[in-house]
Amino acid sequence: MILIVKHIEIEGPGIIEKFFNRRSRQLVTVNMSLGECLPAIRDDLEAVIFLGGPMNVYEEDTYPFLCDENKFLKRALKLEIPILGICLGAQLLAKACGAQVTRAPVKEIGWNNVRLTSEGCKDRLFNKLSSELEVFQWHEDTFAVPPGGALLAESAMCKNQAFRIGKNAYGLQFHVEITPEIVGSWIREYVSGPDSGIDTCGMLRRAYEVEKEYQQRCRTMCFNFFKIIRSLSRSAHG
Repeated sequence: MILIVKHIEIEGPGIIEKFFNRRSRQLVTVNMSLGECLPAIRDDLEAVIFLGGPMNVYEEDTYPFLCDENKFLKRALKLEIPILGICLGAQLLAKACGAQVTRAPVKEIGWNNVRLTSEGCKDRLFNKLSSELEVFQWHEDTFAVPPGGALLAESAMCKNQAFRIGKNAYGLQFHVEITPEIVGSWIREYVSGPDSGIDTCGMLRRAYEVEKEYQQRCRTMCFNFFKIIRSLSRSAHG
């Protein structure tokens, strides 16, 4: 069973969900914004995927479920369960590992390039991907790389873009799961109007231009994560 943790309805698993459904994996989705609870960690939990959301990791008073997620992630890390955190999910993972999450130097909203570090080029999660990737961003905070972690990707505007902790847990500041439809829904929800300073038309147009390539890249990364899940499952069972 793979657990997917949502923080708001419009930020769903997108391409990731399609990938694992096609491999007949049992997916269980929990939407924290609806008051749903994280399940107990059982032996059949293969991996957890924490998605994005508009809240910040330090807003526990407003969003008490963030405390529950912090405890859950610490437990999953201790048990070496494969973890993939995306955007807010990456920041939650960093916090659970003892790293700071703060305001980024700039808000990254839209399309941007990230570069794999030398460690990232060797990492299993980025196998068969180029060293420079065009990615979709929508965040105002950034994470420090946790103690003992490895920085896997960086960008010019916001250095820390991906990290690994141990052999099983990954945080990605950028969104790999998006489709043009998801981008459109975020624009409608998060952009106040034409005076926002965000080129929403260009953002959405680019989503359609790179749709095929972007989805293939996400499937490659999902396949790499799937191989990590299977390798760790075999290790756990001897």
